[in-house]
Amino acid sequence: MGGARVLMEQLHERFDKARVLGEGALDQLEPADWHFAPGTESTSIAVIVKHLHGNMLSRWTDFLTSDGNKSWRQRDAEFETDGTEPPAQIRAWWDAGWTLTLDTLASLDDADLAREVTIRQMPLTVFDAILRQHGHYNYHIGQIVYLARQCRGEHWQTLSIAKGASAQYKAKPGD
Repeated sequence: MGGARVLMEQLHERFDKARVLGEGALDQLEPADWHFAPGTESTSIAVIVKHLHGNMLSRWTDFLTSDGNKSWRQRDAEFETDGTEPPAQIRAWWDAGWTLTLDTLASLDDADLAREVTIRQMPLTVFDAILRQHGHYNYHIGQIVYLARQCRGEHWQTLSIAKGASAQYKAKPGD
């Protein structure tokens, strides 16, 4: 198996792990938690998911053949909700965005990594565009995890190594 194929598989796996981490936080939310924002200039999990959805649809639709910043995208509207969107709608945004993202990544072949795509009229290699998106998604998933943890308080179930459990993890890292 060529190095580019291994790289593409690892990238796909990293994106999927980011998705799973985010879902681990979303799965713990109560209905009111989706729209919680800690301050007037803060965003809620609902807004973050809506933004990720818009970004994912824009970036990955016709990824190799059109600018990643689609003319139909309404980015500013992604940061607005009326606070009444039900969790099922927000999860539908999440699922649709991730399905397109992971399906597009899976469709790329080794030769595609060196191809050029554009985002906001800026040329990038496919590899660089993928790395940018991975960083962007992880940034927002970190926000989602943090907000979910704040909402759930003592009911939060850790998504990583539990506080005080590093030695136990070190003894059995595969568990």
